[in-house]
Amino acid sequence: MSKKETVGAFLGAVAKQDTTTMRALANADYIQHNPFVPTGLEPFIQLLPVLKESGTYAENVRMFEDGNYVFMHNIWKNAKPFGADEMVAFDIIRVDEHGKVAEHWDAMTVLVNETASGRSQTDGPTSVEDLERTEANKALAVSLIEDVLMGKDPSKITEYISADNYAQHNPHTKDGLGGIVEAIETLTAQNNMFKYTKLHKVLGAGNFVLTVSEGEWGGRSHAFHDLFRMKDGKIVEHWDVIQAIPTEGLANANGMFGF
Repeated sequence: MSKKETVGAFLGAVAKQDTTTMRALANADYIQHNPFVPTGLEPFIQLLPVLKESGTYAENVRMFEDGNYVFMHNIWKNAKPFGADEMVAFDIIRVDEHGKVAEHWDAMTVLVNETASGRSQTDGPTSVEDLERTEANKALAVSLIEDVLMGKDPSKITEYISADNYAQHNPHTKDGLGGIVEAIETLTAQNNMFKYTKLHKVLGAGNFVLTVSEGEWGGRSHAFHDLFRMKDGKIVEHWDVIQAIPTEGLANANGMFGF
């Protein structure tokens, strides 16, 4: 099986409570970075009855592959065990050299029905294009993170983001460059502007790139997962999940990063 097929089969087995298939596809020492899920395959399996009782399942919207990593954009339904009825998440799974599911990272946020742009947090294109531009698009995303979101040279934003067509899926931000400027002005006026401090991982497949960053917002440490779609050397679409990094009630000591 391809890595995407392996991950799809593993997630299908989780949904069906098929522990035999889960054990066949994943390592016993499956490493977990969701702060509220214990590390190891058997401790994870022991949580399945809780998910079954709530009817919790993931609806996959996008799935991409980059090397040993499969990264996904998911909607979690009946997700009260994770915090709300419906959650939006980015999930990342590493498949090892033996083809086994080995490690999992994610970030989750509550699904918002009414958004500033009128778009949902997950709609939009899903098909990969321009595979030959994967590395160039990953470099473009890194430049945006470093120059604009880390503050190295924010004036370069127009070099990275399309001024003609920029679709925004952050629920609190309007479309276009103007929407970004308005959001920044509002947050700055509230003395609540977020700050990216470290870029942990960049994963890409053609015109889609996911960045995983760490930063601060509202006096707390946060994980920032940003998915960008590129076209002709510019970023034309953006989805994100922002999650506060918890410090209490942790089920493992692996942290939300550690790539």
